[in-house]
Amino acid sequence: MKKLIVLLVLLAAGAGGYYFLENFNADADITTSDTYLKPADRIVEIAGAKVRVREEGPVDAPVILLIHGFTHSLETWDGWAEALKPDFRVIRYDLLGHGLTGPDPQERYSPVERASFIGDVMDALKIDHAFIAGNSLGGLAAWRFAATHSERLDGLILISPGAYPFGEVGDEPAPIPPMMKAYLLTAPEAGVRASAELIYADDSKITDERVKVMGDMIRFGENGSAMIKSLEEFTLPDPTADLSNVRTPTLIMWGEGDILIPIAHGAMLKKVMPNATLLTYPGVGHAAQEESPEQTVADAAEFIKSLLDENQTEAP
Repeated sequence: MKKLIVLLVLLAAGAGGYYFLENFNADADITTSDTYLKPADRIVEIAGAKVRVREEGPVDAPVILLIHGFTHSLETWDGWAEALKPDFRVIRYDLLGHGLTGPDPQERYSPVERASFIGDVMDALKIDHAFIAGNSLGGLAAWRFAATHSERLDGLILISPGAYPFGEVGDEPAPIPPMMKAYLLTAPEAGVRASAELIYADDSKITDERVKVMGDMIRFGENGSAMIKSLEEFTLPDPTADLSNVRTPTLIMWGEGDILIPIAHGAMLKKVMPNATLLTYPGVGHAAQEESPEQTVADAAEFIKSLLDENQTEAP
């Protein structure tokens, strides 16, 4: 997290920092929800929050729930959803304080609260159990949910998830530099592009469209302020005991070019989780599902189908 904060501070400064903040014209940079709402989207009242949910695929197929990371939105899963929806009921949602969901009236932004909210989403959508995949912050929420609600998971996929302490984040949140706050409150195009270059290992895969979506989603409504509050509540206490309780079959994916969360954490997770497999991807960064969708979704689908086959074999 320290590296992430430092890097974001630098990119915010390079993008104009306070100058941009002081000269930001909100009226000229409002993102309307109509720009990004798709036919498969709906706004669902979930535990006191209005959440954008996108659901695709056969309603009677096995469910896979996809959870994005910090500052991102459900669009990060576009490649996976396209590949999975012929065979699965693919559900994704914008986290509280992100995307078109916007800020949570109850400000439930801590990792523990985000994990609990997964259960609220499943209850609202009448999902008893599902495969769950999460990236970064979404992965942190996913494994924490799995640690206490194993009966609701058919399988777990973690892509560069938060887990172990590093940098200045541990039992207490790290201080948030003013320039980091400036970045989140304004998301200038140059800063968003620089952020994408930190997330991707191969900058040539970053499109103008992707940069626009990322920036629009950070700027939407009061998301920037909500993200600051999220960082103010973000902790990474020693997860060993909780991870050892995740007995759900788990596939861990890690880009070997991830500079945000150390790839060594993948091996640490595999060692302590009772039923985990680790795959790494050369030349791929922090959001492997987005930078290398074809390979990662193929591996995910193989993992899921192996579990489904295993369950059918075990059924009386």
